[in-house]
Amino acid sequence: MIGKNVIKKEEITGVEVKETLEEFSQEYELNYEQNVTLNHLVRFPRFSLEDSQKIIDELEEKLGLRHKVAVQIVNLIPKDDDDLRLIFAKEPTQVDKEERDQILEILNQYFPEE
Repeated sequence: MIGKNVIKKEEITGVEVKETLEEFSQEYELNYEQNVTLNHLVRFPRFSLEDSQKIIDELEEKLGLRHKVAVQIVNLIPKDDDDLRLIFAKEPTQVDKEERDQILEILNQYFPEE
Protein backbone atom coordinates (compact mmCIF):
# COMPACT_ATOMS: atom_id res chain seq x y z
CA MET A 1 0.00 0.00 0.00
CA ILE A 2 2.87 2.33 -0.69
CA GLY A 3 1.59 5.71 -1.78
CA LYS A 4 -2.02 4.95 -0.92
CA ASN A 5 -4.17 6.95 1.47
CA VAL A 6 -6.57 5.25 3.83
CA ILE A 7 -9.99 6.60 2.96
CA LYS A 8 -12.08 4.53 5.33
CA LYS A 9 -11.34 1.89 7.92
CA GLU A 10 -13.91 -0.63 9.11
CA GLU A 11 -14.04 -4.29 10.04
CA ILE A 12 -15.56 -6.55 7.41
CA THR A 13 -16.19 -10.26 7.24
CA GLY A 14 -14.07 -12.73 5.34
CA VAL A 15 -16.89 -13.43 2.90
CA GLU A 16 -16.99 -9.72 1.98
CA VAL A 17 -13.23 -9.78 1.36
CA LYS A 18 -13.60 -12.92 -0.74
CA GLU A 19 -16.33 -11.40 -2.92
CA THR A 20 -14.38 -8.17 -3.33
CA LEU A 21 -11.21 -10.03 -4.38
CA GLU A 22 -13.14 -12.24 -6.81
CA GLU A 23 -14.71 -9.18 -8.46
CA PHE A 24 -11.37 -7.38 -8.55
CA SER A 25 -9.63 -10.42 -10.09
CA GLN A 26 -11.99 -10.38 -13.07
CA GLU A 27 -10.59 -7.05 -14.23
CA TYR A 28 -7.10 -6.95 -12.70
CA GLU A 29 -4.36 -9.37 -11.79
CA LEU A 30 -4.08 -10.07 -8.07
CA ASN A 31 -0.75 -9.56 -6.33
CA TYR A 32 0.83 -12.20 -4.10
CA GLU A 33 -0.86 -11.11 -0.87
CA GLN A 34 -4.26 -10.89 -2.53
CA ASN A 35 -3.84 -14.38 -4.02
CA VAL A 36 -2.86 -15.87 -0.67
CA THR A 37 -5.82 -14.20 1.01
CA LEU A 38 -8.26 -15.38 -1.64
CA ASN A 39 -6.91 -18.95 -1.53
CA HIS A 40 -7.28 -19.00 2.26
CA LEU A 41 -10.84 -17.68 2.11
CA VAL A 42 -11.85 -20.21 -0.54
CA ARG A 43 -10.31 -23.12 1.35
CA PHE A 44 -12.04 -22.65 4.69
CA PRO A 45 -15.82 -22.69 5.24
CA ARG A 46 -17.53 -19.41 5.83
CA PHE A 47 -21.04 -18.15 6.40
CA SER A 48 -22.86 -16.67 3.42
CA LEU A 49 -22.89 -12.87 3.16
CA GLU A 50 -26.54 -12.73 4.24
CA ASP A 51 -25.98 -15.08 7.19
CA SER A 52 -22.89 -13.15 8.26
CA GLN A 53 -24.84 -9.91 8.40
CA LYS A 54 -27.73 -11.56 10.26
CA ILE A 55 -25.36 -13.02 12.84
CA ILE A 56 -23.55 -9.71 13.34
CA ASP A 57 -26.86 -7.88 13.78
CA GLU A 58 -28.10 -10.51 16.22
CA LEU A 59 -24.89 -10.42 18.28
CA GLU A 60 -24.98 -6.63 18.46
CA GLU A 61 -28.68 -6.36 19.29
CA LYS A 62 -29.25 -9.32 21.62
CA LEU A 63 -25.94 -9.35 23.46
CA GLY A 64 -24.75 -5.77 22.99
CA LEU A 65 -21.42 -6.77 21.46
CA ARG A 66 -19.30 -4.21 19.66
CA HIS A 67 -19.26 -4.46 15.86
CA LYS A 68 -15.56 -5.31 15.85
CA VAL A 69 -16.08 -8.29 18.18
CA ALA A 70 -19.13 -9.52 16.28
CA VAL A 71 -17.15 -9.49 13.02
CA GLN A 72 -14.28 -11.36 14.69
CA ILE A 73 -16.69 -14.03 15.90
CA VAL A 74 -18.16 -14.45 12.41
CA ASN A 75 -14.69 -14.62 10.83
CA LEU A 76 -13.25 -17.12 13.30
CA ILE A 77 -16.36 -19.31 13.75
CA PRO A 78 -15.51 -20.47 17.29
CA LYS A 79 -16.58 -24.04 18.02
CA ASP A 80 -16.53 -24.02 21.80
CA ASP A 81 -16.30 -21.91 24.93
CA ASP A 82 -12.48 -21.97 24.95
CA ASP A 83 -12.33 -20.44 21.48
CA LEU A 84 -14.76 -17.72 22.52
CA ARG A 85 -12.79 -16.91 25.66
CA LEU A 86 -9.71 -16.31 23.49
CA ILE A 87 -11.64 -13.82 21.36
CA PHE A 88 -12.72 -11.91 24.48
CA ALA A 89 -9.30 -12.11 26.18
CA LYS A 90 -8.27 -8.56 25.21
CA GLU A 91 -11.71 -7.01 25.27
CA PRO A 92 -12.43 -4.38 27.93
CA THR A 93 -15.80 -5.93 28.75
CA GLN A 94 -16.03 -9.62 29.48
CA VAL A 95 -18.97 -11.90 28.83
CA ASP A 96 -20.05 -14.61 31.22
CA LYS A 97 -20.58 -18.30 30.48
CA GLU A 98 -24.29 -17.86 29.72
CA GLU A 99 -23.61 -15.16 27.14
CA ARG A 100 -20.89 -17.27 25.52
CA ASP A 101 -23.36 -20.17 25.31
CA GLN A 102 -25.87 -17.84 23.64
CA ILE A 103 -23.23 -16.81 21.09
CA LEU A 104 -22.50 -20.47 20.29
CA GLU A 105 -26.23 -21.16 19.92
CA ILE A 106 -26.58 -18.28 17.47
CA LEU A 107 -23.63 -19.55 15.42
CA ASN A 108 -24.96 -23.12 15.41
CA GLN A 109 -28.27 -21.91 13.95
CA TYR A 110 -26.42 -20.82 10.81
CA PHE A 111 -23.47 -23.22 10.75
CA PRO A 112 -24.39 -26.45 12.55
CA GLU A 113 -21.50 -28.59 13.70
CA GLU A 114 -20.96 -31.75 11.72
